[in-house]
Amino acid sequence: MRPMMPATHAEPPELAHADGAALRLRALTRRYGDRLAVNALSLAVPRGSVYGFLGPNGAGKTTTIRMALGLIAPSAGAVEIFGLDLASEGRRVLPRVGALIEQPAFYPYMSGRDNLRTFADALGGVSEARLDAVLELVGLRGRDGDRARTYSLGMKQRLGIGIALLHDPALLVLDEPANGLDPAGIVEMRDLLRRLAAEGKTIFISSHVLGEVRQTCDRVAIINHGKLIRESTVDELVRGQGELLVSVDRPAEALAMIQAQPWGRLARMTTDGQIITPAPDQQSASLNLFLVRAGFAPGGITERTESLEEIFLRLTQQPSA
Repeated sequence: MRPMMPATHAEPPELAHADGAALRLRALTRRYGDRLAVNALSLAVPRGSVYGFLGPNGAGKTTTIRMALGLIAPSAGAVEIFGLDLASEGRRVLPRVGALIEQPAFYPYMSGRDNLRTFADALGGVSEARLDAVLELVGLRGRDGDRARTYSLGMKQRLGIGIALLHDPALLVLDEPANGLDPAGIVEMRDLLRRLAAEGKTIFISSHVLGEVRQTCDRVAIINHGKLIRESTVDELVRGQGELLVSVDRPAEALAMIQAQPWGRLARMTTDGQIITPAPDQQSASLNLFLVRAGFAPGGITERTESLEEIFLRLTQQPSA
């Protein structure tokens, strides 16, 4: 975890009217010798959003995050934060960023409050009132006098986020904040991130906990082999590929008839006997009419949605270009 530079709580005027993206990557590239870890990655994180950054292990997520925070330099491309170039304007813009990278580190024999105070002293300009506000925000009031070594993993993660929030950043970058958490800790983390978003902060989060990404994020980007392979709102992503889910008597017979049609060659059956299929003219009414005329009156036709896990696996298991 990297505490950022001190800052006032008010957003500087030059940032208030800057580009609408809180974070923008422009053809960001990083090479390690012959290995291309991040390959011309471009994306824009809208202000005030919770943005999920997804990819399998080794996809380039952590390398991207480290470049976005100025911890390592890109081989090519640029990072912009609130419309300002990180390479030339880092001293102006990094004070508006808070970050939690991998496991947070604190002093285990110090209390939660004293850990916050130690980081606040290093940052400078953080009042005792701000410590109180941060402890309240991350849900540690009442436990702030306990030694950090007695905290659960979820509490330690919240304390780490509290350290990142000390200077009231406008953009929060979190790398796997739910890593190692039990179900209760994951719910605590989700609630915290939604509270921060409700305050108007922009949150950029890398995570493997896809169910939580579905419930927490507004938009997601999926990368693989260092390249962007999909970016959209979560709702658009899970809406499916224009397929319908059909319940019908004698599903095997109905499926065979659908697969015999030019539009139905990709139809298939689920494990519980429902049919997944495109529709003639991409219209559910046309599919219903086709089935009725063929003697298969549907019990129901609904738009098929995919889970984020299904989409992630489908996209990331494709061979790289």
